[in-house]
Amino acid sequence: MCAFVERVDWLTLVFLPPYSPDLNPVEGGWAHLKSGPLANLGARTLDELVSVARQCLWDIQHRPALLTGFLAATALTR
Repeated sequence: MCAFVERVDWLTLVFLPPYSPDLNPVEGGWAHLKSGPLANLGARTLDELVSVARQCLWDIQHRPALLTGFLAATALTR
C-alpha cells in the first residue's frame, strides 16, 4: 500500500488513532440511518429490515451533498 501511495499524487494518507469515530465519515452515515427511517422501525422479519436498510443506503448514495456533509463533519477535507 505504501508503494502505491508513493506513486500517486492524488492520495493522501491520514493516520488516525485506533478509535476515532469523530474522524470517521461512515459514522455520520450510520447516525443518519439510525435517526431516520430505521429509528422507529419495528421490522417483523429480517427481510423487512434488510429491505428498509437497503432503501435508506440507496437514498444516501444518491445524495452527493449528504455524503459530502458526512466527510466535512470530520474536518479531514482539504
